[in-house]
Amino acid sequence: MGPLQGVKVIELAGIGPGPFAGMLLSDMGADVVRIDRAGQVNPLVFDRPNNDSLSRGRRSIGVDLKHPDGVEAVLRLVEHADALFEGFRPGVTERMGLGPDDCLARNPTLVYGRMTGWGQEGPMAKASGHDINYIALAGALAHFGRAGGKPTPPINLVGEFGGGGMFLAFGIVCGLFEAQRTGKGQVVDAAMVDGAATLMSMMWGMMKLGVWDEQLGVNLLDTGAPFYDTYETADGKFISLGSLEPQFYAELMAKLGLDTDSDLPTQMERMRWEELRERFTALFKTKTRSEWDDVLRGSDACYAPVLTMTEAAQDPHIKARDTIIERGGVLQPAPAPRFSRTTPTIERDPPWPGQQTDEALIDWGFTAGEIAKLREAGAVA
Repeated sequence: MGPLQGVKVIELAGIGPGPFAGMLLSDMGADVVRIDRAGQVNPLVFDRPNNDSLSRGRRSIGVDLKHPDGVEAVLRLVEHADALFEGFRPGVTERMGLGPDDCLARNPTLVYGRMTGWGQEGPMAKASGHDINYIALAGALAHFGRAGGKPTPPINLVGEFGGGGMFLAFGIVCGLFEAQRTGKGQVVDAAMVDGAATLMSMMWGMMKLGVWDEQLGVNLLDTGAPFYDTYETADGKFISLGSLEPQFYAELMAKLGLDTDSDLPTQMERMRWEELRERFTALFKTKTRSEWDDVLRGSDACYAPVLTMTEAAQDPHIKARDTIIERGGVLQPAPAPRFSRTTPTIERDPPWPGQQTDEALIDWGFTAGEIAKLREAGAVA
């Protein structure tokens, strides 16, 4: 019942950001059919659950994309699709016979999404890479870390998922909206390096204004400020502070009993920030994380405990909103964002490669006889 109900999407199977985009579109109600390699199909596992929540919501068809009949089968699906996306290196789908020109010739209204690290053009376009490399070149990685340390990768959230999969899904939906008005499809070039750079937009503006220093770990938001940082508690766990605004900082100091200490520096007395950090460090080690939770949670001090994934699933606020749900014995985030009327749902459990080949092909216009011929030829599995 999500807002994309009725939208039909083809996903050429990939890893990381591509499947994440597929999950986002499926969560919002799109009928996403994933094209997996025929060689990956193993019917012996079909009766077991697939615990890969990134694959949830869609159906899988096993196709041999090196077989001309397999390619033709995908092109027939394209005729009924609103969008297709792929995550291969530039030129790969063209060599398969499934490039943008091939697909748009069959369906001129198709939105064709392309997910790469470096983009379809440029000197690095055909080079290998991973999240760490894309955010490094985009000017993002240099700003994750503490003063005196080295840049620390924020796992693969900024490049692959934030700058990649989310921007691909956003680009596809934008393309679909435009195609409704014009009747024309187009290609979406979603590059992780571009998306990661876009996520840094505020920092570019702050640097121009003179309030962001490119030196690592000396700014308000990169652990330079002692009131925007994490601290260890007496039980070896951690809490987070984000008391940026003066009124929130005042609330923090009052909650900590430090608002009457005239020896402490003022909030923006940068030259004495380390003095304040040392005071915070010693103070937070005097209580457990749970005890600090009793003091600070729900206040305007801008506080939260630093929780692991498992702990987050049990947090009262997370549970009240059903932010983390359990499905098929697997803890996973619920679809987001939320809508007042067209409520997103997870339509299906994660499929194994090729698990719904017949079902999906029939729904998309193939007859049982045509499917039997494709299977006999080895074009689908």
